[in-house]
Amino acid sequence: MKNWLWFLACVTLGLVMLVCGLLVPAHLRAVDVSVIQRAGRNTPVLIEQGLALVNENELGAAQLLLPVAQAEKLSGWEKLGLAINNSARQHPDWLVWGGDSDLRLERLFESDARLPKSGPEPFTEFVVRQENRGLILELLHGSPRPAVQELLQCRALNNPVLFPPSQSASGQAFDTALSVCGLLLEGGHLTTGLSDSVFQLASAANRGGSSLPLEQMLMDLMSLGQRFNWSQLVTFIGRIEDAGTLHLLADQVRNTSGQLPVLFSAVLLSGKPADVAKYFADFQQTGLTDLGSSLRFGAGGVNELLQRDQSLYRSSFQFATGFCFRMPGLAMAIKWLFYLLSGFLLAAALHFARPAVSSLERPLQVRGFHVAREILFALGFLLVVLLLSEPFLAQESQKEEFPFRLHLPTMGNVVPAGFARAHPTIMNNIILLTLLLFFVLQGLIYIACLVKLAEIRRQKIPPRMKLKLLENEDHLFDAGLYLGFVGTIISLILVSMGMIKFSLMAAYSSTSFGIIFVCVFKIFNLRPARRRLLLEAEAEVAGPSAPAAAPTLVTPS
Repeated sequence: MKNWLWFLACVTLGLVMLVCGLLVPAHLRAVDVSVIQRAGRNTPVLIEQGLALVNENELGAAQLLLPVAQAEKLSGWEKLGLAINNSARQHPDWLVWGGDSDLRLERLFESDARLPKSGPEPFTEFVVRQENRGLILELLHGSPRPAVQELLQCRALNNPVLFPPSQSASGQAFDTALSVCGLLLEGGHLTTGLSDSVFQLASAANRGGSSLPLEQMLMDLMSLGQRFNWSQLVTFIGRIEDAGTLHLLADQVRNTSGQLPVLFSAVLLSGKPADVAKYFADFQQTGLTDLGSSLRFGAGGVNELLQRDQSLYRSSFQFATGFCFRMPGLAMAIKWLFYLLSGFLLAAALHFARPAVSSLERPLQVRGFHVAREILFALGFLLVVLLLSEPFLAQESQKEEFPFRLHLPTMGNVVPAGFARAHPTIMNNIILLTLLLFFVLQGLIYIACLVKLAEIRRQKIPPRMKLKLLENEDHLFDAGLYLGFVGTIISLILVSMGMIKFSLMAAYSSTSFGIIFVCVFKIFNLRPARRRLLLEAEAEVAGPSAPAAAPTLVTPS
């Protein structure tokens, strides 16, 4: 009865520990949405940012935030929509270029009779028209900024790489790119780092250096202008600090597949375009969806997601969210401790459920070794629970290389640059996880064999009986081989059925690890133990030699 009480107590506590571990929102390769929500408390939200843009007469930028607010069902999106509509009614021309701008640019916009009356005009399409381009270049020639003058000198380059020379018949592309970049420089809309990069690259190109880095930057700016009007372009570019981030974001803007407002909103709300670009590059399949979900929780939620650089996971429970937000590493350690304690208690319950040993087996019982077996079971239990419960554990990398395509309305169809193809890698997350799984399982079996060997050596029985018990455990000592064969066979069956994409290296690693661990155990652990027991058994049989009998003296009668 006492053992059954201990059994019920251990089972109950073990299941409670398991549930507690599952409820902790800390994950290896994901961040829980409850943690993102906690991080976003009392931080600026997207609606506030949109209303601030409307008040600053940046109507075009605010218009890109509105569809995100509607899609995510943010509280107050109707207020933002009303403010945008009121601003558009008061200033209908702002719908074209996006908002209030420099007086010279405003006159430039008003002078183009081909501008649309009610919809936005992509800035590159405005600049590419010859009459507009000529006015812009004339305006830039009078600029007092050294960077603008250095940039205009690049029109004299004879051998650019990506663009035809400005003096050629098809030089309108180069002039368009110079005009877009020059207007951003002239208006002070580029950050200090990006402005300095333009100046340095233009100076190098004018003095005989390679013009490719400058042309790539100009191509990125022109590509962004093809998708944004003037206000949106200024707002987006004004937060980019370096040419590398500009190039990465330009590639991502070209490949957002209708989710451009989400990318724009994430850059605007977080104020960290480099982190947004890196996150989207790491998670190209789910990155924009996760960023859109984090926008519901304000700037703090977006920044927390960017800092963690993990996929977003939506669990059904929220427990110790604040603790997981403040100390994620410690929260993960506590979660694993819950799993270990659960496995240990369940193994202890099995120990108490065992029937009492017979009198014949009592000499084989060694105190304390059942604790070692329970610890091994707990480690294996931890591994199984992690494999079954951790989200995205076996997810492959989402990084891809996008081809660059730029289409300008008066310059042919497609200008390709930098077609980079991703080469398939030998190792991926699934293969690495499989190798780790097989290695850990073989390691646990190896430790179990060591524990059994130590237990037999400490049993209070003669050496010959210990040798026979070692022979009886041969199947346990060969369990690594059996597990290796089973792992390889199951892997090959799954591959042949097309259920998983696998590699032969991962499949055969199961058998390889089994052979290695069994050989190490039998050569370096089992063989010396048997040798010692054989010597002890022979010494016990020989025993101490009996003393010779004293000779008796026979006296004659």
